[in-house]
Amino acid sequence: MAVKIYKPTSPGRRGMTGYTFDEITRKKPEKSLVLPVKKKAGRSNQGKITVRHRGGGAKQKLRIIDFKRGKLGIPGKVAAIEYDPNRTARIALIDYADGEKRYILAPVGLNVSDVVQSGENAELKPGNALPLKLIPSGTLIHNIEFIKGKGGQLVRGAGTAAQVMVREGEYVLVKLPSGEVRRIHGDCLATIGQVSNVEHQSISLGKAGRRRLMGWRPSVRGEAMTPRDHPHGGGQGKNPRGFPGPKTPRGKPAYGLKTRKPKPSDKFIIKRRGK
Repeated sequence: MAVKIYKPTSPGRRGMTGYTFDEITRKKPEKSLVLPVKKKAGRSNQGKITVRHRGGGAKQKLRIIDFKRGKLGIPGKVAAIEYDPNRTARIALIDYADGEKRYILAPVGLNVSDVVQSGENAELKPGNALPLKLIPSGTLIHNIEFIKGKGGQLVRGAGTAAQVMVREGEYVLVKLPSGEVRRIHGDCLATIGQVSNVEHQSISLGKAGRRRLMGWRPSVRGEAMTPRDHPHGGGQGKNPRGFPGPKTPRGKPAYGLKTRKPKPSDKFIIKRRGK
């Protein structure tokens, strides 16, 4: 897929880039695999804002993606490559031999009329899902299960890929895109290949309006707020009030302090990211 560069007909167009959508073969989604979505604007079931800077945005419908790849041993033919407004990657519509249709994440190199399959007898080619214990070292994978049967939870963004490193008994060491090395059970499924839409990181929005269409509202600096609204607020000019150290709107240190709570899965982390 190539990146489209717009002509600078206005200040917003100058520096703006977008997708060419050359790989898209079908515009309308499969009706049986689409659900309506009600926007919540970052609010919880109590009506309180739990995620700031959300609201508005273009109307979207949810595509039901098969992250579990549960059609074991049943071959499926790629009917179309489609755009999904809810994710950065492209999706592929699969027509299985038993008549069922499902969406999967489209990897790089997957084309219309290709055959995909999941299970222990599947070939090592992009789009096929196999248990980690059967995937050779050095293979690029995505849509990795962390708990057997729960469905892929890791490596699903555009252009991302993890790498199988080595097998240790029942577990397999996998290097994630962040650099983290994690131990995952060999029976967990993973899909071969790199996630499609590799050029996603090269896209420049160019103007604030495109960000608003994505459902993101403006972010205000804490220094520009009042003391009751933010620990950085108040004072004349850029007065370092409420310091030392930058803080969140709730007063917690923003940098340096580890806020991640210990999890039972921490024992499976061999190497932390960024180290």
